[in-house]
Amino acid sequence: MTSTPGPAELRAQLENLTTEAFRPELAGIDRLPTAEIARLMNGEDRTVPDAVAAQLTAIAAAIDAIAERMARRGRLVYAGAGTAGRLGVLDASECPPTFNTGPDEVVGLIAGGPPAMVEAVEGAEDSRELAAADLDGLGLTALDTVVGISASGRTPYAIGAVEHARTAGALTVGLSCNAGSALAAAAEHGIEVVVGPELLTGSTRLKAGTAQKLVLNMISTITMIRLGKTYGNLMVDVRASNEKLRARARRIVSLATDAPDEAVESALRAADGEVKTAILMLLADVDAGTAADLLKRARGHLREALRL
Repeated sequence: MTSTPGPAELRAQLENLTTEAFRPELAGIDRLPTAEIARLMNGEDRTVPDAVAAQLTAIAAAIDAIAERMARRGRLVYAGAGTAGRLGVLDASECPPTFNTGPDEVVGLIAGGPPAMVEAVEGAEDSRELAAADLDGLGLTALDTVVGISASGRTPYAIGAVEHARTAGALTVGLSCNAGSALAAAAEHGIEVVVGPELLTGSTRLKAGTAQKLVLNMISTITMIRLGKTYGNLMVDVRASNEKLRARARRIVSLATDAPDEAVESALRAADGEVKTAILMLLADVDAGTAADLLKRARGHLREALRL
């Protein structure tokens, strides 16, 4: 069991982190007009995409490795504490309606479990053992990927998740916002988006949180593109679970095929609402059963199915 650092050691660790640095030039921010504070925050936020851009090579390498595992039925698991954990859960929860993934294909783990989504769970982020237990609860395999997320790059829960995943042979990614982080060092793929000190000292829900969200957007979206979940920039695996999404499904089929509305509606009915199947029916002039069979042979890749 890894020992928890004492107060003095923890303070020393935090003082050496870029994300925790104090900015004396902002010490009087509370006395500024609201519009000026908003201007300052907006200026800070504008620097985040450039920090992400500096890590694009590392991000792309991680995505290619993730997609290769997921193509063999591996899962994508995010693990973090606090804001980082919430961002992972958010990204995971948006995959089923957007890409028609199963609820166990992209999973978000947050230290302390579901209650930690809305309130702090005392001590949860400090436990490597809790991370290992959470991963064991998923039945982690060597085909899976675990992405540890931590702005500081020192959060024991995130590091513990990555370390435990490596013992299971799973692919590991460490996403942090400090250079030379323990999290990146523990993972096979380290992504360190250095956004610099925050407007409010140590409030890593700000620039660091924005950076993490941008990277997670890339990881999930581009992985799904690689897995054939899109056709061009159309979300052809969208799950039409409400009226808005049903309208979107009709529009996607129309954009992909340029077919008249009646043909789009007919194809979607025959395809039981499956957008990808309906598109293939219209573009290849086949029935629903044939389209479904072609997609199965093409492992869900619409472009490949069109060539069969």
